[in-house]
Formats: sequence, C-alpha cells, structure tokens
Amino acid sequence: MTDHVILGKGQIGSTVASLLAERGERVRVLSRSGGPSQPGIEHVKVDARDAEALTAAAKGADVIYNCANPAGYHQWADEWPPMFAAILAAAKAHGAGLVNTGNLYVYGPVTEPMTERTALRSPGHKGQIRIKMWNDAMALHESGDLRFTEARGSDYFGPGALADAMLGERVVRPVVQGKRTVTVLGDRDAPHSFTYIPDVARALIRLGGDDRAWGRPWHVPTAPAASQREMIQAMARLLGRGPVRVATMPWWFLIHVVGAVEPAMKGMAETRHQWDGPYVMESADFTDTFGDKATDTDTALAETLEWWRRRLAA
Repeated sequence: MTDHVILGKGQIGSTVASLLAERGERVRVLSRSGGPSQPGIEHVKVDARDAEALTAAAKGADVIYNCANPAGYHQWADEWPPMFAAILAAAKAHGAGLVNTGNLYVYGPVTEPMTERTALRSPGHKGQIRIKMWNDAMALHESGDLRFTEARGSDYFGPGALADAMLGERVVRPVVQGKRTVTVLGDRDAPHSFTYIPDVARALIRLGGDDRAWGRPWHVPTAPAASQREMIQAMARLLGRGPVRVATMPWWFLIHVVGAVEPAMKGMAETRHQWDGPYVMESADFTDTFGDKATDTDTALAETLEWWRRRLAA
C-alpha cells in the first residue's frame, strides 16, 4: 500500500485525500490547523515552513502532493520560499515523489494557447516566485535527489471554491441566489480556460502513481475555453432560469477600493492580463499520455451548483 502525504486541506487537498481514501490507500493530510482524523484519513498539525517539523510529519511518505498555498497573494513573497524549501527537503529526506499543484502564472501574458512547452517568461512577482519554485525542484530532480512533477491548471472552479476563485463566491453564489446581475472582472466575452477542481485532484493522483509523469510539467485536463458570460449563462440555464445580466467591475475599484480592506485583491493587478483578453490553455499531452479527459462543462457546472445549493440551504 502506498503512503500518500497531502500538504494542505483546501478544496484541492481535501478532494485528493477523499479520492485516495475511497481507494483504500494510506492517507495523511498535513496542515497548519490539523483537525480530527476521518475514516481512512489522518490529519496532522504542522507548519509547512518548518523544515524539521515537516520532514518528521512526512516520515514514510512514498508520494507527497503539495496542495498548500499561502492565505493571500500579499503573503506569497514571505511564505512561499521557506515553505517550498521545507517541502523539497522533506521529499528528498524520504525519497518521496513530489507532485506540485501549479498554475499558469509562470507563462505571463501570452497571445497563443498555452502548452507545457510555452516559455516561462512571467514578468510579474508572483509568476517569478512560481518559476523559481519550478527551477529549484527540477534542479533536484535532474541531480537525482528527488522525483518531481507539476500539474498546472487554469482558474480553478468547482465544489469548495469560494472567495479565492473567480467562479466562486462572487459569481456562482449570486447566480444560485437568482440575482439578476452578476459582476465580473475584465472582458466578459474573451475565451477563458477554467479547470475543474475534481479534475485537478484526479490529475495529481494520476501523476503520483505513474513513472511517465516525472521530470516535466503537465496541464490538467481542461474543457474547451468559454467566456465568463458563457459560463454564467450556462449556470442560469442549468438552474432553469433565463439569461443573467453580466456587468464588469473596473480594475481601479477592485485594486484601490476593495484592496483597501482586502489586501489580497491588490495582487490581482499583476494577473489582469488573464481576464482582459483570451486566456486559453491546452491539455492534450495529459489526455494522450494517460487517457484522462476533462469533465464536460455542463456536468462540472451542475455539480458545482448542487454543492452551492446545499451550502446555502445549510
């Protein structure tokens, strides 16, 4: 039986843990808050920035899935460097494979659909942090000190996605509540790739259990791009409602007004290129290699809406 260690218990980490537990695997979830263990899932409280504590908590791991993330954009510069250094040290100490949950920030502004061969040219601070994480891990992989791979997805949505997701608290909730107007950022009609959280979790597990995965990045299977307006209207249709008015929030308002009370929102300025025009990723490599396909958009949205209806009813 493989010993799986998951860092972080947010929506992705929790989904990975549940899927592995359903298969009867040995699962440990390491997080800052810990928590009571569940059937098949052991929860351990540990600060991922503490290399010694993290290495001790991960003892015996065969595969480590990094699903952790600093609480907000404004904390990345302070928290990611010590956290990722500790994660690399733990994986190296135990000879564990490390599967990292990544994103598309490393590519920066692009004019063509992104593939795993798109150059890592992000000029932004957050993108540079992610690029350094990738380079540090790959240096250890190439020297034989650990096995490493990274799953990159576009903007995540699905059950559990709240304020930290564009298709979350600010968009899905008002649609479910029957609001006549929903406000988004950027170009309402630009094609945009959205990656479904259960597909991310399944991709991480696939990569952690297949030797073909190591030593390169993989794009998570993602449905064809759709605009924010199209996603909102699809949700309204699935709920049996008519079209919803889609408004746009000015960037200056988000960054300067909302950002005054929510510091993390100021960090959105660096990623506005993702919303002001087409932002499309391709994931054919993953499907061609492993056979896994993205959940179709209607199914993913229906499952997301059902999760929200249960949440609001509770």
